[in-house]
Amino acid sequence: MPDTLTVFDPITGFLDRRSCLRAAQGMLAAAESSRQPLAALWIDLDRFRQINASFGHAAGDEVIARVAGRIRMVLPSGGHLLARMGSDEFVVVLSGEDRPVAEAFGRLLLVTIEQPLGIDEILIHPSASIGLALLRAGEDALSLLERADQVMGEAKHQGGGRLEMAAGEVLPGYRGVSLAREELAIEADLHAALDSAGLSLEFQPIVSRDGRVEAVEALMRCKVFGRKLTPDRFIPVAEKSGLIIRVGEWSLLQGARFAARLRDEGRPTKVAINVSRAQLTSPEFLPALHGALACANIGPELLELELTESLVMALDEVVQDNLRRVREAGVGLAIDDFGTGFSSLSSLKDLPATKLKLDRSFIRVLPEDRRALAVVKAATRMGRELGMVVVAEGVETEAQQRVLNDANVDAMQGFLLARPMPEDVLMDWLKLRNNP
Repeated sequence: MPDTLTVFDPITGFLDRRSCLRAAQGMLAAAESSRQPLAALWIDLDRFRQINASFGHAAGDEVIARVAGRIRMVLPSGGHLLARMGSDEFVVVLSGEDRPVAEAFGRLLLVTIEQPLGIDEILIHPSASIGLALLRAGEDALSLLERADQVMGEAKHQGGGRLEMAAGEVLPGYRGVSLAREELAIEADLHAALDSAGLSLEFQPIVSRDGRVEAVEALMRCKVFGRKLTPDRFIPVAEKSGLIIRVGEWSLLQGARFAARLRDEGRPTKVAINVSRAQLTSPEFLPALHGALACANIGPELLELELTESLVMALDEVVQDNLRRVREAGVGLAIDDFGTGFSSLSSLKDLPATKLKLDRSFIRVLPEDRRALAVVKAATRMGRELGMVVVAEGVETEAQQRVLNDANVDAMQGFLLARPMPEDVLMDWLKLRNNP
């Protein structure tokens, strides 16, 4: 009977990363019992992000499939393992092959991957960074893969297109590798949170210069088995593992339901929800958005999607098309963390965004930093000319508030005005604010 837990990546036909770990554990047990060597090669394509940005994700998937075919073509016969570990990362585990054979295979991979490849009548020259690690006595499968991943990072740091061998000594520290124990534990916690109501939203008000609550931003929280996970820990894992699609759909629905509650209690206010690249490139994104609006029975003007500046500026046609459709549906778009993504003004003028949120790095140094203030003033004038509401993020002092008022910023968000609050606490805060 086949292993029902085994999952194959649809693009490459390789194992996915969870199935890879299980298979590697089985290979390790067999290697130990037969006293055979085991070698892991972690392969990461160089500059793959540029391929996605230039040709789109469909072309990127085609490149992944063709590189996977090249890897499979040169893999020796025998009980070896192939897996896709991330968007452009692969693992090969060689069973029964010693160091010279493993190194020779790694160098063959470099040459094979680097053969020219045609996309849209353009010939590209892919390359890869490869890390090679040999099984040590008493080592588990996860540690072997982790060492291969770490030394792959060294190959990439050296400029890519090369094979690096793990040193004999223990590599120090944890670098957040995709198969590290902590990430796997967080991924398991996210699954549990989705299945057991462990996710929640808190809401931070965005206050206009006239004191009106212009919108509230929904901020995700995760608590599972009595432990709290901060967004900076679980959001990256959700994006790597693909769980961000489920998490994002949940956030859209819950944010829309809270917008309906605000409306029903006589306080109609936009709810701003953060959206990731993975969501915007998913064919399920627009149906999920329309489904959230329909389930909550709210108008599109009560929802706003927040996207990082670098995402909004992406050249990907799927992303840009989805952004246009979001605006056509009447849902607002906010450019978050503006000033950190190196936007071009020619791109900014064509965006369908309705709000510009100035990154907190500019606000934190006010009022002392006059150059930062000049940037804030210029961005505020530009945003207003483009018909956008301009919001200053991270406002924490009255001095910052005064200088931002003088700069004519439309609205502010930060601890000085209000901290993120659970739904019921925010409702009480709004009542007190309107009925002092």
